[in-house]
Amino acid sequence: MSESTTPRNRLLGLSLAAVGVVYGDIGTSPIYALRESFHASHGVPATPENVLGVLSLIVWSLILVISVKYLFLVMRADNEGEGGVIALTALVMPRNASEGDRQRLLVLVGLFGAALLYGDSMITPAISVLSAMEGLEVATPAFEPYVIPATLAILLVLFSAQSRGTARVGAFFGPVMLVWFGTLAVLGVHQILHHPGVLAAVSPHHAVRFFLDNRFGGFLVLGSVFLVVTGGEGLYADMGHFGKRPIRLTWFSVVMPALLLNYFGQGALVIADPAALRQPFFLMAPRWALYPLVAMTAVATVIASQAVISGAFSLTRQAVHLHYLPRLRILHTSETQQGQIYLPGVNWTLMVACILLVMGFESSSRLAAAYGVAVTTDMVFTTILFAVVAAQRWRWNPILVVALTAGLLVIDLCFWGANLPKIPHGGWFPLLVAALMFTLMTTWKTGRQILAHRLRRRALPVDLFIPDVRTNPPPRVPGTAVYMDSSPTGTPPALLHNLKHNRVLHEHVVFLTVLTEDVPRVADDDRFEILDLGEGIVRIRIHAGFAEAVDIPALLARCPSAGVPFDAMTTSYFLGRERVIAGSRRGMALWREHVFAAMARNSTGVTTHYHLPPNRVIELGMQLEI
Repeated sequence: MSESTTPRNRLLGLSLAAVGVVYGDIGTSPIYALRESFHASHGVPATPENVLGVLSLIVWSLILVISVKYLFLVMRADNEGEGGVIALTALVMPRNASEGDRQRLLVLVGLFGAALLYGDSMITPAISVLSAMEGLEVATPAFEPYVIPATLAILLVLFSAQSRGTARVGAFFGPVMLVWFGTLAVLGVHQILHHPGVLAAVSPHHAVRFFLDNRFGGFLVLGSVFLVVTGGEGLYADMGHFGKRPIRLTWFSVVMPALLLNYFGQGALVIADPAALRQPFFLMAPRWALYPLVAMTAVATVIASQAVISGAFSLTRQAVHLHYLPRLRILHTSETQQGQIYLPGVNWTLMVACILLVMGFESSSRLAAAYGVAVTTDMVFTTILFAVVAAQRWRWNPILVVALTAGLLVIDLCFWGANLPKIPHGGWFPLLVAALMFTLMTTWKTGRQILAHRLRRRALPVDLFIPDVRTNPPPRVPGTAVYMDSSPTGTPPALLHNLKHNRVLHEHVVFLTVLTEDVPRVADDDRFEILDLGEGIVRIRIHAGFAEAVDIPALLARCPSAGVPFDAMTTSYFLGRERVIAGSRRGMALWREHVFAAMARNSTGVTTHYHLPPNRVIELGMQLEI
């Protein structure tokens, strides 16, 4: 059913779910964004004129970056309904060798953009939960020694609960976040009623005057103003889960009004009492409501963190399926929702990183100094990739594409430049994480391509193997043998090893290759390619999308008739277990070969990755030098 014909009840249900999942990150930015905009390091005093100027920057950042760039423009670039930087990168992947180096460079740009999101996935839970716990200090300084321990305890519980999946608690995210946004609006309106003149900040001339009055200091403030739009990438990344219409509807009807009212309310409070700048968000609440607000803030930040963690899981699965990362252990936590997954390795890595960040930076203000560099860089890359898609795939008018791209890049690069001074103060951390992930992903991709090339050169061509079986038939044994092979054209090395050592061939033989396409999902009509090679041997190619889980026994059970019985008790799966070693052969740098070999050794086995029955799997080892 298309989005345009979505029944009203379904649209409302998706919209409520979107409020809970999509807007957690951007919805918790009011806790610290305005406060950080007047950080002492900027040298910008909290005068009424400067407060109006910062508020004007916040208003127009939300309008131009979120409403115009992401909701109106970037969300048009869906890959079969999926969004996110990996899906966008897949749209510019070269279809063939003739497309040249420019497309490959764009793929590397998108890949580095994806790597940047890992740093964001580590910082967001740390800064969100820590900023919520700092609200306890507003109630009484006696709680100050317990802020860090409470933050660490919440993070431990949050990451420990990931293995249970979000399916059970996901139904509560929407209503809770709806209450959260209602609370933001009420707190803001209460302050605005005392100082309605703060609404004048809607006029952009206050932003212009702010820059004229504060010059370079005003430019640096953009690095903190950017905190109000962190989470914009999440709107695009979660498009495949909810669709464009629910995300747009909830933004304009609920989220954006609530955020603007709260920011205006904080501005009104600071104009009336500059001392409130130490914690304007919590000081908006009456004294009696402070503890309930801290509790609600903690819940909202946990939900925001949950969305970021789930996004890291989805991003990693897409990278694995596109062969940019080795096979990892992926557990499905829901029987009905394909997107509900849990990656233990990723989860515990994020947890350790979050704990170290909290212990190392000790305050949300210091963490804010590390926040923004990675996200702004990713936004620049998103704009570039969007422009390529608009020009090459949609054939938009070149003048329109250049004008839009120039306008978006001016905004992106201003935010990016304002965040560069953060690098020595913690901004290096997400860049370091991104560089590490980018190195691992490109090393794995390149290493796989080198190995595939060498295996193809060593492989026995099928047009030589089949005639040999025909003229010198080996003994045949009952049952079906499925030989997994990365090459869609050659003879599987595992088959040749089996023939060499056991000198028998099964009655039914299948050469099976799984091919990952640059689309998120593949239609059932396009799922299988079947080629009868003769002599009881069939080649089957299974096409899968980069967002799909591949269960080979289940897929073979649905495979169109190929004259091959796939009985669970008589089907055996033969795998080649390659032991990769670094060598002196021409390929990658020696240190990268060692990295690739280590990644290969720690890769999850084919049996687990493709859900093969362990008691029906035979592995035949071989040693390969990269």
